[in-house]
Amino acid sequence: MSTFELSREHEEFRRSVRDFAEAEIAPYSAQWDRDHHFPVDVVARMGALGLFGLTAPEEYGGAGEDGDFTSLCVAIEEIGRVDQSMGITLEAGVGLGITPLLEYGTAEQRETWLPDLVAGRRLAGFGLTEPGAGSDAGATRTRAVLDDGEWVIDGAKQFITNSGSELTSLVTVTARTGERADGGPELSAIIVPAGTPGFTAEKAYDKLGWHATDTHPLTFEGVRVPEANLLGDRGRGYAQFLATLDDGRVAIAALAVGCLQACLDLTVQYAGERQTFGGPIGRKQGVAFRIADLQVMLEASRMLTYKAAAMKDAGAPVKGFKQAAAIAKLYATESAVTGTRIATQVFGGYGFMEEYAVARLYRDAKVLEIGEGTSEVQRMLIARGLGLPVE
Repeated sequence: MSTFELSREHEEFRRSVRDFAEAEIAPYSAQWDRDHHFPVDVVARMGALGLFGLTAPEEYGGAGEDGDFTSLCVAIEEIGRVDQSMGITLEAGVGLGITPLLEYGTAEQRETWLPDLVAGRRLAGFGLTEPGAGSDAGATRTRAVLDDGEWVIDGAKQFITNSGSELTSLVTVTARTGERADGGPELSAIIVPAGTPGFTAEKAYDKLGWHATDTHPLTFEGVRVPEANLLGDRGRGYAQFLATLDDGRVAIAALAVGCLQACLDLTVQYAGERQTFGGPIGRKQGVAFRIADLQVMLEASRMLTYKAAAMKDAGAPVKGFKQAAAIAKLYATESAVTGTRIATQVFGGYGFMEEYAVARLYRDAKVLEIGEGTSEVQRMLIARGLGLPVE
């Protein structure tokens, strides 16, 4: 009988990332959260450890054959276990920043942007969501018109990660570049370098969670970039985005696994130490059974996540991988939200205090059900994968 488990190399890599996270991130994460501080120096150290290059070829400074998508998920899980903000910074930096360039960029585009991104010296964002176009990406209103060899871009994006820090080197944006033969919008992806006149990263959001991330609304007013900044084929921006999100959903699931692991670790320790009625609260079935539920959700989430990651690394058929990614994302993220609620309840009044990590995890978890495809979108994709004509 065979079992699914990570390789010895992956587990050794996990230990090295955990050591880094415990030493370089965990002692400071609460303060960063309170101050809404984005620690650019830590991003650089994550880059020096090679975390941004786990899926990139050696020619751009990446891990090459020594890395894979599963390794990226392990890194995201371990970073997210101590700080969800830094976990999503890594996830978005690779999945939404580096991956589109790797998959669809020209040789010149890759040589220009990837070395710094892979090294963690710079970050890139991906501008898709708009005030009136989130899950309905076809409702995109940002426009790009060719004029004398340049794209002229006008519009707005919102909720864009890694888009306005001192490390940001570019944002790839989706824009309407014309109409398809069927009358629908032609959507293309275009690289906009940071600092381009007319491109503004507005004031950072005051968010419920992920306080230590860099997230901004973006505006584009007569932004001009070379025609060569088109990423991939004209009119294929939406399809490229959907393919990019499949990978991202598995990576978000890994972030949720890290959140669940943190909840389990914290509640087991607390339930063994907190004394009521002459003994630890962990001897009470009402507490112990909820912690047991946490263990079940964690194990199931981890298996679904790494099964999908293994499918990605093995080059599984797109249809099967898409289904596995949606299942992992849906289950793991909803489990993380439930898990943080359980952990907060176990801590009682202390769980409502910001000095305890479960309070931060409780705030951070909710967005996992929303970003890179809401739970409703995942259910729609899963149902379609079953052959149901759901709209």
